[in-house]
Amino acid sequence: MYDYEDDEDDLFGPPPKIAPTPLKQGINFRQELNDDQFLAVTAEDGPALVLAGAGSGKTRTLTYRVAYLLEQGVPPESILLLTFTNKASRQMLERVEELTGVGTHRFLGGTFHHVGGQALRLFGDLIGLPRSFTILDDSDSDSLLNEVIREIDPEFFKAKDNPKAKPIKGLISFARNVGKDVEEVARARYPANRDLLTKINQFFEAYSRTKLARGLTDYDDLLVFWLTLMEKHEEPRQYFQNRFSHVLVDEYQDVNCLQANIVDLVISNHQVMAVGDDAQCIYTWRGADLDQILSFPERHPGTKIFKIETNYRSSPEILQLANGILANRTAEKSFSKELKASRPHQELPRVVPTLDAYQQADFVISKIQDLYNSGAEYDQIAILYRAHYHAMELQVELSRRGLPFLITSGLRFFEQAHVKDLVAQIRFVANPKDSTAFLRFACLLPKVGEKTAIKLLKIAHKIAQDKSSSICEVLGDEKVLNKVPKDAKEDWESMSETLSQIHEVASTSSPSMVVEEAIGGWYQLYLRSTYENWPRREEDLESLVDFASKHESLAEMLSQLVLLSSESGDRVMRQGESCIRLSTIHQSKGLEYPHVFIIGLADGLFPNKRAIDGEGDLEEERRLFYVASTRAERSLHLTYPSLANQKGTPVRLMQSRFLKELPESRYELHNAHGQYRYGREKSYGNSKWGNFGGGYRKY
Repeated sequence: MYDYEDDEDDLFGPPPKIAPTPLKQGINFRQELNDDQFLAVTAEDGPALVLAGAGSGKTRTLTYRVAYLLEQGVPPESILLLTFTNKASRQMLERVEELTGVGTHRFLGGTFHHVGGQALRLFGDLIGLPRSFTILDDSDSDSLLNEVIREIDPEFFKAKDNPKAKPIKGLISFARNVGKDVEEVARARYPANRDLLTKINQFFEAYSRTKLARGLTDYDDLLVFWLTLMEKHEEPRQYFQNRFSHVLVDEYQDVNCLQANIVDLVISNHQVMAVGDDAQCIYTWRGADLDQILSFPERHPGTKIFKIETNYRSSPEILQLANGILANRTAEKSFSKELKASRPHQELPRVVPTLDAYQQADFVISKIQDLYNSGAEYDQIAILYRAHYHAMELQVELSRRGLPFLITSGLRFFEQAHVKDLVAQIRFVANPKDSTAFLRFACLLPKVGEKTAIKLLKIAHKIAQDKSSSICEVLGDEKVLNKVPKDAKEDWESMSETLSQIHEVASTSSPSMVVEEAIGGWYQLYLRSTYENWPRREEDLESLVDFASKHESLAEMLSQLVLLSSESGDRVMRQGESCIRLSTIHQSKGLEYPHVFIIGLADGLFPNKRAIDGEGDLEEERRLFYVASTRAERSLHLTYPSLANQKGTPVRLMQSRFLKELPESRYELHNAHGQYRYGREKSYGNSKWGNFGGGYRKY
């Protein structure tokens, strides 16, 4: 929890009457900025929208804009800077201090949530919120909602099809940020469960009342209540509309409906500059609203649009490819923009089709070794992907070859909780004495802790011994069930049935069939009721089917998993060690690397299947490709597998439609197939390549 009473901010009050701010001398705006930046920085009063392309110096433009306002006599206390991270605000204001000598403490800058919290500290009593309100962190708010749900419906969590508190809270949060009714969002996510829709709305209303009664807020309240105060109460509205003379908003393409409404109210009497890039709007799945930046000129008549298009990051060849990606956007849903190069020429980006994900991994690693041998450091190299599971084979090979790498987007594939949970069930089936594996998944059940799980396991072992049966066949025995906590009985029966089925399949079928059986059992219900992002987690688990198909026995597969987990999880990086960076594209936004590989560029992977089928946003997938490409400075490789294994069956993949749209002059086609001729095997590590189903597969 975080108490705002301890977070005093002297700036958040009436603007002090002070003498003009003495500035450092010698800022030559004309000389220190390019033409595009200079026009934006020195813009006359009035609403302004700055469209800053990738690598074009957006932060520099904002920093110099603040410095320019100070030079024009605007007091620092009258400037409000809204950002999406405190780090971004701090870096900008520190740079302003270097330029002008004006201390960072004299500005109000920070995230929407930070400023919203300060607004509630001043005016929260108007909506019944005490000055000493406490902010709940993510886990605390989960616990409170869980408590509220149990009070309203003690039986709710006992039903298999009902979600747990965390995904319900995620649903509520999304609805509030996009300005929709909670019931409307619930209807879209759970269309077949009408009773659930009404209950979720009841839970939301009770959760809201409980927070207010206890003097608590969650993160969403900081924005929702801030907007409510300005919409319904004259005093806070007048305060914000008179307190700041200039408002600057960073990363405007990422604002959601709630944040955009706040900005529109705050700036009613102010000069506003919104800075962003519609081509880099890639977070609509969590509420970002592209229409807000597109409609900014309509909502603010007289808006001047400035385009900053000179790129200081990438080679001309990479920028030509990036411009080609943007050229295929829908015109009415975008601003026109063309990145211009300032760096020297390099080689053309390379498009590299491979036979499958393992040959893709082999090609990428071989090219990385070439770069390293040519003088590149490992930390100058990034491998980007659309979804975490796309990099599983690559992580396997990097671990086997002992190459240092870091996952900047989270845990390594085999360290993820849902992967470990599923593997634990298979481990237990293979070795019923593996109590550690049993505890991992049994303790996921309600009211089942380690002591209870161990007690139940001992009872099951005794029954299995007496009946000369497998323990997986007796976990659902009545003697065991009688000792299972009441709240866990239904889940225990489902879990026991799944383990019995896995055991049956394991005795007659391949490892891939075992994994497939485990994915479709009890744990699938657990995933869907526990995690809001369960579709992505299921994709991760389904990719294990392909991994399992490379092994002849379950024991061999499990041994390999343990080895990989040990190699990837226990290896301690030496201080200052240079590591290859692996990241989802979403996590790479704002970063840059001399050498970039984008893997998995096949239809169904990138763009993903949901977008192709119309369930997702194909244009956002295109923007994601643009963001990924513009991370590269000197070299860019675009790879894709031609074959994939879907539940044990080889399936042909087609190159991404985004690649097909590009003129061939924008890239060089590289044939990786030629490195591995039919009938030849290439051995490395504990595996080898061989001819399989018309292509090379690893087994």
